[in-house]
Amino acid sequence: MPRLVKKLPSLSLWFLAAVHVLVLASFFLVLLTVSPARAQECHGENLLKALERDDPQRYDAVINEGIKVVNGKGLFWKIEGKGSAPSYLLGTMHVSDPRVLDMPAGAAEAHAEARTIVIESDEILDDKKAMAAILAKPELTMFTDGRSIESLLSPDDLAILEAGLKRRGLVLSAVSRMKPWMLASFVALPACELARKAQNAAFLDKKIALDAVAAGKPVKGLETLDEQLTAMAELPLEFHLKSLVETVKLGDRMEDVVETMTELYLQGETGLTIPALKAVTPSGAGDDESAYVAFESTIISQRNHKMAERAKPLLIDGGVFMAVGALHLPGEDGLVELLRKQGFAVTLVR
Repeated sequence: MPRLVKKLPSLSLWFLAAVHVLVLASFFLVLLTVSPARAQECHGENLLKALERDDPQRYDAVINEGIKVVNGKGLFWKIEGKGSAPSYLLGTMHVSDPRVLDMPAGAAEAHAEARTIVIESDEILDDKKAMAAILAKPELTMFTDGRSIESLLSPDDLAILEAGLKRRGLVLSAVSRMKPWMLASFVALPACELARKAQNAAFLDKKIALDAVAAGKPVKGLETLDEQLTAMAELPLEFHLKSLVETVKLGDRMEDVVETMTELYLQGETGLTIPALKAVTPSGAGDDESAYVAFESTIISQRNHKMAERAKPLLIDGGVFMAVGALHLPGEDGLVELLRKQGFAVTLVR
């Protein structure tokens, strides 16, 4: 029987949304997961199915909210401008799940025909250079002022964190000066995904970029890893600390949450993902809602506008295959709508 989602903490789910849209998180996981791990099957269950069975009224409200999201259905879009070859936009999920790596029909062909491949950050192609760029600003990933996770959490939360990290093969004292969101990115995915990454399985965005390089195509990025780090650093520290502890508390339930997000992705339900995550959040926590608003603005909306502006000259030239996190696509401030406002015709392929 699927585990009910009403009891899952909210901040951890919103952090999972960040993992869904930040290619940096998956890149960092690849670097951090260095110990050998055995590939294993994921056994998560779609929590929306449990919600539909146990609370049909609430489930219907979630579905209706998702339906109202502009451009909230579909992963693969065609972009057309005047006098140039068509371009394509693919929404991705930054995981190595084989189901996700199998792109929608027509996407592989569009990738093969494109002159230029565009992803969130082209720095993921060179692990050493990317890590050097990350380490160039240690204050974004590490406490450099004498503080540590141990000095910022209560004894109870510290015990929860220490036990959770130990289950993942990490010793708290060895990573206590890392910013909490960096640690949270390590515990925000189930063991099966971490095992694949430990065996160097590429997440979808990186596979798209590597395939392009192998075919001799130029790969361009819409933002830098430094900019992604800065976006996360702009969120309140208290939000990150709570997210870290609550993410650890999920434990084995993480597989259910990730499976829910994955199935929504495979169905092309980009507009339903955030309403679904919010539906499994206990209501009435005002600070949680304000944290979500800050997350949506900083991690999604602001970055969408930046990506759209940087993509514009490339799309004017045409022949582009662009792949970014799927949560960047829907909504009034989503890439699909922003590109239309720039004068491009953007139509759903599938």
